[in-house]
Amino acid sequence: MNVFFSTEPAPCPYLPGQFERRLVAPLEGEGAQALHDRLVLAGFRRSQGFAYRPTCAGCNACVPVRIPAAAFQFGRGWRKILRQNDDLTALARPAVPTDEQFQLFRRYLAGRHAAGGMAEMGWPEYRAMIEDSPAASMVVEWRLADGTLLGVSLTDRCASGLSGVYKFFAPEEVRRSLGSLIILWHVRQAQAEGLPYVYLGYWIQASRKMAYKARFRPLEQLTAAGWRPLDQVASPEPAAALAAAG
Repeated sequence: MNVFFSTEPAPCPYLPGQFERRLVAPLEGEGAQALHDRLVLAGFRRSQGFAYRPTCAGCNACVPVRIPAAAFQFGRGWRKILRQNDDLTALARPAVPTDEQFQLFRRYLAGRHAAGGMAEMGWPEYRAMIEDSPAASMVVEWRLADGTLLGVSLTDRCASGLSGVYKFFAPEEVRRSLGSLIILWHVRQAQAEGLPYVYLGYWIQASRKMAYKARFRPLEQLTAAGWRPLDQVASPEPAAALAAAG
């Protein structure tokens, strides 16, 4: 029997003046992976041993979105990002935290999210974020030829595709668009493995931090009638959106 509970309202980290509330389900026991797979399809995200979905009073700004991998086209802007980073090597490894990752994580938070709720996370919290997973998780690292670590993604594998839990990267490497590169890698990996979708979490049109996700076309959104093409029409790959993605 699945158990769900609701959190108390808290200030929204994305929309000023709004309050968020989450519907949360523990992921535990032998059926944790299967439950995780079902909840991903229902628009939930994972945080350690829990799956959650916003259920905020009077607000539906958080829209679950996913990329249909087989239909994704690597247009000129995306190919440019790939060329700019062809000196990086991506390696998927077990979800084991390292001090090297943690130091990059701290630099990323300081450079991109200094005022965010994760800014004070220390090693114990980082270790729990990486290790505490009942799902099939991996850590993907992007490195230069000399071994320098520039990017990391904590990624879950589910029956319907790949779900990015959290990504971080060298904040000073602005011209590389590392945030976009990480998403493009996931699309390529899903295509190579024959997986149907890459889950990007929540798209929030009014939040600059989250609005960039709409640039990864085609994109599907979860509606009351199921997964449908994203309704918003946006111009292709403007520089501002790529910069927001990193």
